[in-house]
Amino acid sequence: MTKILGIGNALVDQLTIIENDDLLLSLELPKGSMQLVDAERSAKVIEATKNYQKSMASGGSAANTICGLGKLGTKTTFIGHVGEDEIGDFFNNDLLKSSVIPHLFRSKTASGIANAFVTPDGERTFATYLGAAVELSATHLTVDLFKGYDILYLEGYLVFNTPLFLKAIELGKEAGLKIALDLSSYNVVDANKDILDKVIDSHIDIVFANEEEAKSLTGLEPYEALLYLAKKCDYAIVKIGSKGSFIAHDGKITRIDIFPTTAIDTTGAGDMYAAGFLHGLVNNWTIEKSGKTGSLLASRVISLIGAKIDDKQWDEIYKIIEGL
Repeated sequence: MTKILGIGNALVDQLTIIENDDLLLSLELPKGSMQLVDAERSAKVIEATKNYQKSMASGGSAANTICGLGKLGTKTTFIGHVGEDEIGDFFNNDLLKSSVIPHLFRSKTASGIANAFVTPDGERTFATYLGAAVELSATHLTVDLFKGYDILYLEGYLVFNTPLFLKAIELGKEAGLKIALDLSSYNVVDANKDILDKVIDSHIDIVFANEEEAKSLTGLEPYEALLYLAKKCDYAIVKIGSKGSFIAHDGKITRIDIFPTTAIDTTGAGDMYAAGFLHGLVNNWTIEKSGKTGSLLASRVISLIGAKIDDKQWDEIYKIIEGL
């Protein structure tokens, strides 16, 4: 059976619902972005939101995708770094609940927290304190960790730790894995455009991007960006929100429509899309069915608060997938 290995920032999401953009402006957080903050700024964010209603869930882009794959029945493992604290235990146990094998390194540093703000339009904005998550380094990785897997899934956020990012790709290729990369956020791409373009051109087999990320990388509109990426990768996927997505493979372009839903919180939409598509890919489904499965999962997660689909919906999802 095909197995997928994910590497990413092991974070716990603290989700805060806000009524408008005023809090984002006061905290100097560009709406829709992911901003890395230090411990001091993270504390200010927490203080500013102490009277707001919050919820907590394990997170991190790659971990969300790997958990989605685990729920779908794909054999998965996640490599990350957490603290020796309750937050780290919470993260570990949440992976297990999704049938994911945790491979977590630990230290005395506090576990990472992503403070996520959700506005009424469903847009999410992150102020992320990486904490122990950032202590995952190239020295933790050995080729033996990659053996026995078929696909390596990476989140774009890892590019901020360039030695780790490049080492993971190098060892993944050495072990014979296909490499899948989600670009994660337009500001991640803006800050790392040259290295991402070079890596995609030389090592990435599957790339996921939304329209903002694709434009940031290529300077092109979605369809033209797709064609650009398709020249570099075996599979190129560009998601265009309510207009669906495009998938390019083997000289063919497949358009995938959305599953209509009411968007409450877009957190995790791209992560769940990647989970659905990759699950289809490893099961040798058609491009259309794989894309529809990704679209289905994305539609379900944005109808909820947070980056996880609740257990009540999974049985229904399985039935819908059978009929695709």
